[in-house]
Amino acid sequence: MNWRARYFVFSGVLIVAVLGGALVYLRWTAQLPGVVVEALLHRIHLPPGFVIRVYATGVPNARSLALGDDGTVFVGSRRAGKVYALVSGNDREKAGEVLVIARGLMAPDGVAFRDGSLYVSDVYRILRYDRIEANLRHPPSPVVMSTAFPGDANHGWKFIRFGPDGWLYVPVGMPCNICKPADERYGTITRMRPDGSGFEIFARGLRNSVGFDWSPQTNELWFTDNGRDSLGDDLPPDELNHAPRAGMNFGFPYCHGKNISDPQFGREHACSEFTAPALELPAHVAPLGMRFYTGSMFPASYRNQIFIAEHGSSDRASLSGYRISLADLQDSEAVGYRVFASGWQMGRLKWGRPVDVQVMPDGALLVSDDYAGAVYRITYEK
Repeated sequence: MNWRARYFVFSGVLIVAVLGGALVYLRWTAQLPGVVVEALLHRIHLPPGFVIRVYATGVPNARSLALGDDGTVFVGSRRAGKVYALVSGNDREKAGEVLVIARGLMAPDGVAFRDGSLYVSDVYRILRYDRIEANLRHPPSPVVMSTAFPGDANHGWKFIRFGPDGWLYVPVGMPCNICKPADERYGTITRMRPDGSGFEIFARGLRNSVGFDWSPQTNELWFTDNGRDSLGDDLPPDELNHAPRAGMNFGFPYCHGKNISDPQFGREHACSEFTAPALELPAHVAPLGMRFYTGSMFPASYRNQIFIAEHGSSDRASLSGYRISLADLQDSEAVGYRVFASGWQMGRLKWGRPVDVQVMPDGALLVSDDYAGAVYRITYEK
């Protein structure tokens, strides 16, 4: 296909023009047509031997990912208000079908799968869809498992996941850029039993965590946290945190990064009173979903390291993030940080925003993109 003068119109809106391989104009609402995603994917830069392909398109506002027992990939959303099921087909490189299994929800970002049931976060509640993989075309009515959460839309969307202890972990973001609300549920990661009982706060002092995972070597929790806005282009750092036990406090709103005192609240507590991040990330890259790599497809040096989806900046003069990064760990310490996949950003423009990553049974890495409405599959083929 000749892309030198190719324009696409979707829902009456001019969305993209590609001239000589350069993105000139980009605008859309919910998703990019699959043909456009395929045309732009060559711009993604990966280490030698790695290949990225489209796993599914037509997944508007694709956010958090979860894997079912039968290979179904469940995808949450925020603005779309839907939950999708990417049904595995004969070709494992592409989803066979995209189904909508829930709609009309309030920012159902988080999805988690356990014992045949799909758990979905819906801002103030957790829903459960039983025997979901056997009923993808006729999903059951959800069971309301918990209504233990505030209903604020601001930072109200929630990444959820089951820990190795069998409890469901649910973060509660701050309802603000910087504040100190009286309700102790804000700025935390909470947990509960699968039936919704035993609700408790596991970690405090967070602004907005939208991704976490447990070390396959120690079963200890690691999580991302998004720093506050309005302190400039390069402050404060976003964070990768390590919580080996319950009850730890990571400093928000008093302290940011390892030692940056907040100009409004910092006088009340010193940074030394809190747990410092395991790794300071660049400011405003918006780290969201993260996973330890537990597959065997990638080279051995990637095993037990952390892939992080950087959604990209919204409070910065020049764009930053819009990529997949890799945090290198050694003996439960973060010892390095590097870019793994980039190219969704081109100068002042962007055509994709990574949200979450998911390790597949064959060792491939899926990446969701809420801006393009797509899910990608990264493999190693050298």
